[in-house]
Amino acid sequence: MNKTLKISFSLRNTYRVNAILYSLKQIPLIRKLLPDMLYQAEELKLLANVLSVLWEIVSIFLGKLLYLLLMVNGAGLLYKRLPEEAVFLHILLFLTMIGSFTNTSLFNPTKDKYYGIILMRMDARKYTLVNYTYTMLKVVMGFLPFTILFGKAWEVPLWLCLLLPFSIMGSKIFVSSIALWNYEKKGDVYNENRLKKYAWIGIFLLLGAAYGLPAAGFVFPQLVSGGVFLAFIAAGVSGIRKIYFFNSYREMNKELLSHITNQTDTSAQTAKAANEKKISADIPITSRRKGFQYLNELFIKRHRAILWNSAQKIAGVCAVIICGVLLILYFKPNIKPEVNKIVMNTLPYFTFIMYAINRGTSFTQALFMNCDHSLLTYSFYKQPGFILKLFQIRLFEIMKINAVPAVIIGAGLSLILFASGGTDNPADYVILITAILGMSLFFSVHYLTVYYLLQPYNAGTELKSGMYKVVMCITYFCCLFLMQLRMPIPIFGVMMIVFCVVYSIAACVLVYRFAPETFKIRV
Repeated sequence: MNKTLKISFSLRNTYRVNAILYSLKQIPLIRKLLPDMLYQAEELKLLANVLSVLWEIVSIFLGKLLYLLLMVNGAGLLYKRLPEEAVFLHILLFLTMIGSFTNTSLFNPTKDKYYGIILMRMDARKYTLVNYTYTMLKVVMGFLPFTILFGKAWEVPLWLCLLLPFSIMGSKIFVSSIALWNYEKKGDVYNENRLKKYAWIGIFLLLGAAYGLPAAGFVFPQLVSGGVFLAFIAAGVSGIRKIYFFNSYREMNKELLSHITNQTDTSAQTAKAANEKKISADIPITSRRKGFQYLNELFIKRHRAILWNSAQKIAGVCAVIICGVLLILYFKPNIKPEVNKIVMNTLPYFTFIMYAINRGTSFTQALFMNCDHSLLTYSFYKQPGFILKLFQIRLFEIMKINAVPAVIIGAGLSLILFASGGTDNPADYVILITAILGMSLFFSVHYLTVYYLLQPYNAGTELKSGMYKVVMCITYFCCLFLMQLRMPIPIFGVMMIVFCVVYSIAACVLVYRFAPETFKIRV
């Protein structure tokens, strides 16, 4: 067992070290300082190994800390009028249910599994069980200090705080055992990275229960939530036997890992294939415009299903949610003061929401896969004037796409503010709508600017830029940080509007100055 764990860790560490070295080579300010024979430099490989081991240790705790801090503790602060311990346990309960089938580990098709089980032909059962046991131990170790820390802060009994990590682990074990049983009966391999429609429906329903019920003034009592968590432990114990006596791990993993190859970035190929199926190739699609305007209009028309349809669906979901909140306010007028206070002081929270629904990633991915992938081979396409002109055309287009849900959200928040008691300053309504549109504008500019300055894809449409990933991570954590801020609408709204205008001007200057050198196909 120890030998198997050592080999599997070495596999993960090896490709993680190579990824770190490759990422360092992609950072503009560092690449010139690194030797050409990067992978032969013992000092750098030692540094990368140290970073890899540190990351393995940090990853045990960091993700769990952020999860409880933001998803449970941060969100729970919005429901202060409800019993504290009940709110904490209620939110954590439903999020645990979601994690039980979206983060199983056992049904996650990772490259280290492919290397170990398929390429090296290690004992599949031993390899799977050793790594699964190690992962479950990390779950308990990672959650334990923080369930105690946050649980006590929310007045949850200490004994229950100590059991929560085992409950989380138990829910994962139980769901995994059910999936193994289903494989034996029907031959269907569950893949947590390719969730089916019913799984997504379950996620949305559970998220609604986690955050929507407290907003409506209802949470499960501590006794009920605590009882369910204890039931998770019992369910996990019952599922251990199935996991440790299952005999078809090789067959199951061969099917689970069938889409992973040693050379191909599966996610990129899957995204490319999915995009190609949605491209409209209708002959009547044409345009009366000329030059880059003609090129852009044809692109948008052919990719309407990828770009516009998704934005319209998001806008529809937002409209339904807003109508639901308005109905709750109508039937439960006693919660109006609390809702009014939330809307007036939590505008920064919507930075993360606008980040999540922004279509910048899919827009730039479609641009490269189905347009720039070919045109970047021509020198005229990389001239500064042409680059800036096409950048501005595309920016206007992505702004229009992102503005659809932004208008719905901004107008909806204004309606909720009005229905919950209004405000003494009528300008707050205008600022609220404008600030949401400003956030939408920022992310439109940001994604397109980063795409032009760090063009991250290679000829095989694989994401290869380490710096691009760093920038996206920084963006994500900045949005998470802003979720924790509580500012009145006028202050944050005006700050956001000014920032978006300044950022847009700076982006155009940077694209004109640097894009001719950076906007190219990666090797």
